[in-house]
Amino acid sequence: MHLPAQIAKQFRDLHFGGNWTAVNLKDVLKDVNWQQAITPVHGFNSIATLVAHTHYYVGIVTRVLNGEPLTGKDADSFNCPPINTEEDWQQLLNKVWNDADQFARMLEQFPEARLGEIFINEKYGNYYRNFTGIVEHTHYHLGQIVLLKKLVSA
Repeated sequence: MHLPAQIAKQFRDLHFGGNWTAVNLKDVLKDVNWQQAITPVHGFNSIATLVAHTHYYVGIVTRVLNGEPLTGKDADSFNCPPINTEEDWQQLLNKVWNDADQFARMLEQFPEARLGEIFINEKYGNYYRNFTGIVEHTHYHLGQIVLLKKLVSA
């Protein structure tokens, strides 16, 4: 088994379906409109903010895999692009789906022997930690999105 390909499958299934939990981002968000996506509930982050937040880290790691420097900051991770129309919301979702597919393809091609290498700086751990961390992090926020969706739909 090629471990990076397995991580890619978990990441892809989390976004598009087929995972063990039978819950995925695309299905959960398919009937969320832009007003629901930006609706604040009890002081929690909005659905749109959580979608942008999880996507933020995919973008950072993708850029690193493309040979670019690590430029992301946790403080910026909750910045959501303005969503004022359904078109804005669909543009964000399309970017998430396209980038998720690209990231999964990059993971599939990642050399298994490099999984244990330091990811940019020792404080960030190794590549394996970062790849699986993105999957874990997105699952965590997917649970929040499911609950927020129920609250804004009630």
